[in-house]
Amino acid sequence: MTKLTNTSDQILHCARSLIIAGGYNGFSYADIAEVVGIRKASIHHHFPSKVDLVRTLLVTYREEAEAGIAELQRHHPAPVDQLRAYTGYWAACIGDPTNAFCVCALLATQIPVLPPEIVSEVRAHFRTLSTWLTAVLEHGARQGSLALSGTTQSEAEGFMAAVHGAMLSARAYGDADVFRVITEPLIDRLVAVHP
Repeated sequence: MTKLTNTSDQILHCARSLIIAGGYNGFSYADIAEVVGIRKASIHHHFPSKVDLVRTLLVTYREEAEAGIAELQRHHPAPVDQLRAYTGYWAACIGDPTNAFCVCALLATQIPVLPPEIVSEVRAHFRTLSTWLTAVLEHGARQGSLALSGTTQSEAEGFMAAVHGAMLSARAYGDADVFRVITEPLIDRLVAVHP
């Protein structure tokens, strides 16, 4: 959401930043109205309820993630390079408070208190990411560039969990470098060693 062309985009951008800062229940339409400089009624015009707003945000977020993955695959055909580009993307985001955390990963920690429509979008994001990572690892294992110690599915889930955990650790320590300290060896362990 780099280009904020209209009020709807501004609302979504603001909501994303507020979710990253404080979670689903950590903001209200009054908070958005203050930041964006509009009345609450204007927000309700675009998004009748908070569920509508966050669901739209997550649909957009998922579309951006899928487009980003497709772009990454075009520019980095080798599986190990795709993994490095993916973690590199997040390493670059960590220092930006408006983008320092995967919105879906953050919301996943709040699933017990989220509306079902939001939970559905969060789970869809995780399924998409898992499917992509599984395909990357399968491709790398087939060509001999990646050495897996478990099934491709378990390795993909472990990789995804480690990346999200690295985001959490960087946030907990207040140190963006922690992300790379965790993720770089993660990829190095997957790279097949050729004699």
